[in-house]
Amino acid sequence: MGFIMSSHFTIFLIWVMALSIMSEPSPSLPEYELNEEDAIHQHGERSNTDDVTILQNKYPSSHLVLEFPKPSQGLTRRKRDWIIPPLSFPENSRGSYPKLLATIRSNYDKEVKIQYSITGSGADQPPVGLFTVNKNNGNMYVTEPLDREKQDKYLLVAHAVAVGSGRAEEPMEIIVKVIDQNDNKPIFTQKSFVGIVPETAQKGFKFMTVTATDLDEPGSYNSDVRYSIIRQEPPQPSPNTFSINSVTGVIMVYATGLDREKCPKYTLTVMAADMEGDGLTTSAVIIIHVVSHTTLLQFEKSLYSVSVPENEVGALVVNMSVSEELHTLPLSTKYRIVDGDPDGAFNISTGAGKLEGIITTAKALDFEKKSSYTLFVTVDYDVQSETHLPTSTATIQIIVKHVNKFPIFDPVEKFIKVSKDLPVGSDLALYTAIAPDTAHQLRYHIDEDPAKWFDINAETGMIKTKHPLDRDSPFVKDGKYRIVILAKIVEIPVTGTGTIVLLLDDVNNNAPTTDECPLKICNLEPNLVRLVVRDRPGLTEPFSVELLDRPSDITTQMDNNGTVVELRFKTLREKRTFDIDLRVIDAGGLYKDHVKVTLYGKP
Repeated sequence: MGFIMSSHFTIFLIWVMALSIMSEPSPSLPEYELNEEDAIHQHGERSNTDDVTILQNKYPSSHLVLEFPKPSQGLTRRKRDWIIPPLSFPENSRGSYPKLLATIRSNYDKEVKIQYSITGSGADQPPVGLFTVNKNNGNMYVTEPLDREKQDKYLLVAHAVAVGSGRAEEPMEIIVKVIDQNDNKPIFTQKSFVGIVPETAQKGFKFMTVTATDLDEPGSYNSDVRYSIIRQEPPQPSPNTFSINSVTGVIMVYATGLDREKCPKYTLTVMAADMEGDGLTTSAVIIIHVVSHTTLLQFEKSLYSVSVPENEVGALVVNMSVSEELHTLPLSTKYRIVDGDPDGAFNISTGAGKLEGIITTAKALDFEKKSSYTLFVTVDYDVQSETHLPTSTATIQIIVKHVNKFPIFDPVEKFIKVSKDLPVGSDLALYTAIAPDTAHQLRYHIDEDPAKWFDINAETGMIKTKHPLDRDSPFVKDGKYRIVILAKIVEIPVTGTGTIVLLLDDVNNNAPTTDECPLKICNLEPNLVRLVVRDRPGLTEPFSVELLDRPSDITTQMDNNGTVVELRFKTLREKRTFDIDLRVIDAGGLYKDHVKVTLYGKP
């Protein structure tokens, strides 16, 4: 076309919230009006307002047209960064799809044929096909309803390419923001809540908090939750015995006069509503137990003294319990280690009976590093509490028992590949263990060597052969032979164990043989004799055969599988006995000569 195309697009933002294309009422979008401040460069530089034109006569007022500045001289590129306001589209929009979202347009669509495309999330990336564009006119569409809770915005890149010239505008970034609708009601973090309150509590005493969340846009009107108490049972001493902070969900005493003897338990129904209390609602039940000093939990024992072996993870340290006489509320207990375990060496949990506290080791204890611990443990009801209530405390004194550590072979099981022809007196391997203390001395001993093939140096751990190895030994299983080595600490009676697994390479030292030797043959038809060749394990088949003296009345060959010798004899008139120099060779090159054959002629 004889020109270089500019990198600028003209983008026509078509606001899809207009009533003419919406089938349901929804909050209207603010209309953009372009003034001098709208034409300010994003780095603070004021642009020439003549560079930006609103085509009000050409397009309806519901269209926002941003025409990027054209080159001032010729067609040279003019570098300017402009902020394109995001397109907005409401989630859950009803009506027929696809819906027109915007129009993208090149400055040169009147001079050359332009083809448009979009890429990015929702176009050619998942969710693929949510946004499409008409390649000829640049109309961009939404193909199905959007869901802000799945994705609140989409980043697209628009492209305009001149057909046939290979010249393209520089890509333009478009952001589609999904407008939130109040389509999610609040959800309480628990189906029900349990709390306790002292009967001596005064007005304003805060004792628990309830919380509800909303999946709508955070910080928006749609997710702004408010709380209220809609029912109290029983209504004594006042129907408004409790109150709730509408914003935080904190529940407090509103009327004094709680009496555990008269009303030991209250049931509240609490409502959470979004849109600052005017929107969608949900409710939850709260059980409140009134407690007195006689219902607070107490340990059966205030002091526990126990011992625990070192090097064990998950070992039981102590099982504590509370006095059942004082456990009068139908609530589970909760135990906490409040002091004495800065490194997290212990775990504490509530047992299956909901009354006992169980302490176990979370890490392997080390006597040399720390030989004793003193833990302080509290017990309370397992309920949410806004205010600290009096708790019972127990002291746990723990003595770490020293356990003699055994030597460790590295590796515990060692594999060695060796030829069965290894000469007697050869070094097999150096196999040593690591002592738990560098001051300890180790001595080595062979514990299992069923064929008695090896010796070991007691001080160094070097293993040598003292007898020939035999792969055909009954102690060799699947070509493997096992030796068990012990490492003993000289100073203390502690032993470590290691295993050597020998992988014996086979050596071919067995010659093949044939069945039915000496061989007796009557001169009957057919005159073909088949001899099956056998060999012991090793390099065996395929076999080959040779006639060393090449007699004229006998021919020989192997069958197709290479495992059977085929002998063919000419007709004989008399009984004859003679030797055949027949050599059968295995795959390893071993052979056996001299097969005696007796032939009987016709009677």
